[in-house]
Order: sequence, then structure tokens, then C-alpha cells
Amino acid sequence: MGKGEKMDWVVQKAVELGVSRITPIATERSVVELKGERADKRQARFIDIAISACEQSGRNFLPIIDPITPLTIALSQTDAMLKWVLHPFKVANPAPTETHPPRGAAILIGPEGGLTDQEVREAMASGFVPITLGQRIFRTETAPIVALTALQMRWGDF
Repeated sequence: MGKGEKMDWVVQKAVELGVSRITPIATERSVVELKGERADKRQARFIDIAISACEQSGRNFLPIIDPITPLTIALSQTDAMLKWVLHPFKVANPAPTETHPPRGAAILIGPEGGLTDQEVREAMASGFVPITLGQRIFRTETAPIVALTALQMRWGDF
């Protein structure tokens, strides 16, 4: 999970781009570690931001905003058909071959320090395919927008 206002911005833009669910993930290198009442307040803030983003973008569907979830639990609960884990050093990307939108997509994005090699292996064991977003290494708050834009351009809302 990104720190401070960065995550607020990601929630806002992800909702504008049409996501149906946002699950903030706690990883080994997560900078922000919120628990208890502070975590509940942050989730409530994300929901408020999502409501505003829905109003601004003309969406009539409020996405689910999950509480901060440990990576292993999030991986076990993901049933999306298309699963990507962003990895800055993955050389080749598989081109999407589906002509119809997949039955859901999940994009796993690491914190500022990135996912550990073990976390990437765990994601791959759960069916995630490592991809890169090109030659650049994006900031944590930029990567989701780039990935979501790629999905939106390919399939629109799904």
C-alpha cells in the first residue's frame, strides 16, 4: 500500500478508470502499517474518495474497497481470470490473446520498495503472470494508472 496522499490519488484515479474492487495489500516492504482504528479510518477515507470519484466520472456503481489485507490472504481470495503482477525486470510480456474481456482482472502492484522475490514467486504460484509496463520503472502511484489504462483501452469496462 502506498503512503499518505499517494494512495488517495490511486483510489480516485482507479475508480475513474472503472475498477470494481480495490484491495490495499500489506507486503514485506510496505511503508505504511495501519492497524485497528487507524486502518478503519483509512478504509473509510478511501470509500469517501471512491464516492466522489464515482460522482465525478459518472459511474453509478461504487467499487468495493477492501480493508488492508496481507498479501497471502489477498492471493488466496483472487478469482480473476486475468492476473498480472507488475515486475520491473520482466523481459517479455505476453500479448493478451483474448478477444472478449476476461471474467475479471487482478493487478498486483508492489509498494515503494517493490515486491520481494518471494512475494513475486507466491503471486506466480497463485496464477499471476509477471509483466512489465515497458522500459520505465514507474512510481507506485503511477503504475496502477498505466496498467488500468492498458486494460481499459483493450476491453473497456468489464
